[in-house]
Amino acid sequence: MHRKATQRADLRLSPYRATWSAQRLWQHQRMESPNSTIRVAVVEDDGACRTALAHALQAAPDMRVQWLAASRAEALERLNEELPLDVLLLDLGLPDGSGLEVLAALRLRWPQAATMVSTIFGDEAHVLGAIAAGAMGYLLKDLPPQAVLQEVRSLHAGGSPINPMVARKLLMRAASPGQSAEVAPPPAQPAAVTDAAPSAREAELLRMVARGHTLDEVAQAMGVTRHTVRTFVRRVYAKLQVTTRAEAVSAALRQGWLE
Repeated sequence: MHRKATQRADLRLSPYRATWSAQRLWQHQRMESPNSTIRVAVVEDDGACRTALAHALQAAPDMRVQWLAASRAEALERLNEELPLDVLLLDLGLPDGSGLEVLAALRLRWPQAATMVSTIFGDEAHVLGAIAAGAMGYLLKDLPPQAVLQEVRSLHAGGSPINPMVARKLLMRAASPGQSAEVAPPPAQPAAVTDAAPSAREAELLRMVARGHTLDEVAQAMGVTRHTVRTFVRRVYAKLQVTTRAEAVSAALRQGWLE
């Protein structure tokens, strides 16, 4: 019985296991000729996040920022330049389209480069879509810049960094009977409020926002940076499909996230 269950799980894992295995082969080939400096590009529409990452990368002695882009169009244009890449840090939710288009273009232009997705989207559709498109790592935007640098080093050294919560979802999907093995591309924008409940930190943020605290006050109370709070806010907005603080509080009350 155990053997049959394992075989069923293997079948459900096979679509993205095969994709990931092929990507690991490309990573191994790339690492056969290691570069002393990791050449990194960042595609991120949030100005504060992009700036924080750029400063951290520039300060790292083993990394060099090749270019920064704030949109899909700008990233596609920069990929045409003669600036080879080792690692691309890529946001999926760009203002003018999906980051997956940038990933596809990168694989054509610099096939030995590795892409690490850094996004607010942790749902199954986005994760599997990114893996199928060629992503070698998948992070959620709750990491400080210095932690992201460590993940970049891990990726360049042959690892495949993935957010623990995302990894858990993949394992649960593989272990759940009746799940379709077909990998669907992520939607450009979620059509409705997600069923995913907020994390403990996101719920704490919502409670403080509902009481009227500023971002700086929230950051101080939670013991994190203002940049991290902004990341939590974006994730909550994405889950609730809202764009303002008032809409977030109202939607959270309707969802039962606030008492």
